[in-house]
Amino acid sequence: MLAIIPARGGSKGLPGKNIKLLDGIPLIAHTINAAKNAKSVTRIIVSTDDESIAFVAREHGAEVPFLRPSELAEDDSMVMDTYLYIVDRVSEETLQPVDSFVALLPTVPLRNSVDIDQAINIFKQKKADSVISITDAPVPIQWYRKLTEEGTLTDYYPEFDATLNRQVLEKSYIPNGAIYIFKTEKLRSTRQYYNDRTYPYFMTVERSPDIDTLHDFEWIEFLLNKN
Repeated sequence: MLAIIPARGGSKGLPGKNIKLLDGIPLIAHTINAAKNAKSVTRIIVSTDDESIAFVAREHGAEVPFLRPSELAEDDSMVMDTYLYIVDRVSEETLQPVDSFVALLPTVPLRNSVDIDQAINIFKQKKADSVISITDAPVPIQWYRKLTEEGTLTDYYPEFDATLNRQVLEKSYIPNGAIYIFKTEKLRSTRQYYNDRTYPYFMTVERSPDIDTLHDFEWIEFLLNKN
């Protein structure tokens, strides 16, 4: 299966994060290595608009056959459009359709090759439209609050009984950004990640941190050094 690693330059939360050294190698290299070691992955393409990221990606064994067009690298650009752009370019060049692909965000470096292979196996076994990696939500969804126009706190779920213990509330999950597997034409036609043929791949909270800020980066450094 084709693996796409989107790595736009110009990060606002942590400038240069995709090539910042983590445990001695660039952040993006952790994801490239996981994809290289996954038995189900046949090709790895890094999509970037940044020459420095492209150089590092190639140095660690990924392909960067073309730079991402500027219109797909804006702050408000949809990464979904980047995925479809890549699969269309690959289809044109190989004269073969890309029926499905896996997207691996470089900001979740603790995902490994076993995770990728197991998620792809679920995708194939379930004949899924998509498989998305998830982890436990930090708190029950009923605990979230929003601000009113007057600046006071109010419930998202007015009917929720705030006196209930956490243990009796329904368990909830969040996507951790590590693995997204899509059926290409389903994604193109619906422009949705989720539908009634979306299945989860569960990952532990400890292996799910997503780097957006320097604090996130330092936390993952701590976890790696601890292990």
